[in-house]
Amino acid sequence: MLPEAWIVRENLRETEDVVTLVLEPGGSAAPTAFAPGQFNMLYAFGAGEVPISMSGDPGDPTKLVHTIRDVGPVTAALCRLQPGELVGVRGPFGSHWPVADQQGRDIVIAAGGIGLAPLRPVVHHVLRHRGDYDDVVLLYGARRPSELLFTGEFESWRQSDIQVVVTVDHAPADWTEHVGVVTTLIRHGKFETEQASAFLCGPEVMMRFTAAELESKGVSPDKTWISMERNMKCAVGFCGHCQLGTEFICMDGPVFTWPRMRNLITVREL
Repeated sequence: MLPEAWIVRENLRETEDVVTLVLEPGGSAAPTAFAPGQFNMLYAFGAGEVPISMSGDPGDPTKLVHTIRDVGPVTAALCRLQPGELVGVRGPFGSHWPVADQQGRDIVIAAGGIGLAPLRPVVHHVLRHRGDYDDVVLLYGARRPSELLFTGEFESWRQSDIQVVVTVDHAPADWTEHVGVVTTLIRHGKFETEQASAFLCGPEVMMRFTAAELESKGVSPDKTWISMERNMKCAVGFCGHCQLGTEFICMDGPVFTWPRMRNLITVREL
């Protein structure tokens, strides 16, 4: 329940309203191992605390990497932090993407907007263990090109035999890639549906339609996972803000199999 102090090593501007904080241990804090898909509670002194997923390399516990969108007073305070300043950290918490258990299978990573940040550790894991998987494809969409994350890494991912397919909703005249929603990219992905494992993160409507489309193409629902990052406040199941049906997102998730969430995520206004 008590946050430990970590030091901001870098503040990297990703887009107009998104930054990546790279943190290193400070004081009594120690290097922290985490699994892809888990999150920390980040405390901005004088502002408050919010849950933020890991977006760094799970193979490097000497630093914590969090990609944050400025959407409120706490996230705004976090985004303003500069190298040398302190941030409180509690965690890691939650379930994880079971990518390490999918050896020998095709991997489909589908992300919308800032949803690529919680999936970036999956990419890092695959890069470290590329020989353990067959085809790997990243399907990524955003509203416009200026809102795409980590574009500077796409080429190195492609050179490591990861197919990266990108789309936007609104394209300028010089845009040369796809236009449309993420589901339209599925037909461009190189993978065998019967042996594919899929990891989805983004707006709930995007995950719902993408999971349904993958299922219709032959991907097993039990081999599709989604990340439900909504309404988390305490991370330990105490406050009840994130309860969804019988599930507590902070403790039972945020990563769930598609069948476990299907009947909840499709209920209007729930």
